Amino acid sequence: MAGALFIVLTAAAAAQMPKYGVTVKADDKTDFSKLKTYKWEAGWKSYDKNIHQTILDAVDRELKELGLEKRDSGAADVMVTYATVRRTDVDLKSKPSQGEAGRKQYDVGSLVVLMLEPGTRKELFRARVDKPIEVDVAKVQAVIDEAVREMFAKYPTRKSD
Repeated sequence: MAGALFIVLTAAAAAQMPKYGVTVKADDKTDFSKLKTYKWEAGWKSYDKNIHQTILDAVDRELKELGLEKRDSGAADVMVTYATVRRTDVDLKSKPSQGEAGRKQYDVGSLVVLMLEPGTRKELFRARVDKPIEVDVAKVQAVIDEAVREMFAKYPTRKSD
């Protein structure tokens, strides 16, 4: 019985091959050109302090480029938070290799950045990126910077290059 359940779950997972890239959802009723200030709010921060700081720095840089000013205290137009998840995807269509490795595996990172209306916590902007990541510490900052840049490239007031 347990073996049959495993086969069914494995088949379902294979049918849902993950799609990597950026998805963005912006509230249609919000005039993003009127948003001028933001404050950070705690979220599901990265377990690694360096990665956490790299994400904060990258988002701060993008928001500053969009004309938003960071506030450490007092009122702000929006609250910003993020969440990260790291997972391992397995290519079930790849040929099994000998040894412990089995099928091809990919380290994948998911980063979600949210902009919320203060008070109501209404979601105004949600950007999510899912992509294979580098686990090499020396390359992490560049990967995060690029991922956040891709996310905010789709911000409602951003002009296309």
